[in-house]
Amino acid sequence: MWWLYALLSAGFAALTALLAKSGVRGIDSHVATAVRTTVVLVLAWGLVALQGNLSLVTSLSRTSLGMLIFSGAATGVSWLFYFRALQLGPVSLVSAVDKLSLAFVLLFAVLIFKEPLSLRATAGCGLILLGTALVVWP
Repeated sequence: MWWLYALLSAGFAALTALLAKSGVRGIDSHVATAVRTTVVLVLAWGLVALQGNLSLVTSLSRTSLGMLIFSGAATGVSWLFYFRALQLGPVSLVSAVDKLSLAFVLLFAVLIFKEPLSLRATAGCGLILLGTALVVWP
């Protein structure tokens, strides 16, 4: 089932890019990011509350909490750069470059988590890099 959720995530990420490009016109990109983040915050906590899982927050280990805080900070910084890029460039090109995150994840997964990198994954990563180059460079 993970692939279904991943596919839905990709679809909504595409919609996010298109809506965000329209939303950043004529306003500060940081203000746009703050508005978007507030909506995500409300939706996420609302879902946790609806599921009755608010009490689980106190059971988080210090390590988990710390890593989630750092992950949130990385997300925030990523969104700040993403919204600024959307403001300055075409959504199709910004989104293409943003998807290079998969290549970075593959590299970091090998270096940090010692995950194996198969020939197939290496070839796929190379195709992502090539595809991004073909989309972005005239």
